[in-house]
Amino acid sequence: MKLEQLYEFRQLAYQCLGNAKDATFELADAVMTTRHVSCLGDFALSPLFRREWSSVYEALQDCRPDRAKLMQLYIQQMSQVERPVLAIDHTAWLRPHAPTLKERTYEHQPTALPHGIPVGIGQGYSTIAWIPSTIGSWALPLRHERITSWENPIAKGAEQLAQVCQYLQRR
Repeated sequence: MKLEQLYEFRQLAYQCLGNAKDATFELADAVMTTRHVSCLGDFALSPLFRREWSSVYEALQDCRPDRAKLMQLYIQQMSQVERPVLAIDHTAWLRPHAPTLKERTYEHQPTALPHGIPVGIGQGYSTIAWIPSTIGSWALPLRHERITSWENPIAKGAEQLAQVCQYLQRR
């Protein structure tokens, strides 16, 4: 990607953020460049995050990005691809010790232990991502959403696929 394209992409992404745009953008830079963190506050130690440590939490609390516009911006980056490859993933985030967490559900999570229980209590998340055909191991997440207690992973993945496909130029 050329430097001008990257600059233009960053400017367009900046416009899709809600309140606290500057702090959120600096936080995103810190997230992408910090190798090891043990808590959210560690991102405030990044030289790219030039604010006080409490601004990390305030940025997440105040920012309400326009997710649909961000997804469209990401899809524009794939416009040169002949045939995009999309992957859908369902990931369980087990939270057995969080009884007050809203809408916990039973989630399947495989385990390598021979007698491990593959079902736990937590929340499920569905992600649809573009997988570039070039050599590498990265992917561009287009949608990442929690699966509510009245949805199932297949229906959520199909809904996300329909949202993405309406903006694709080629299928």
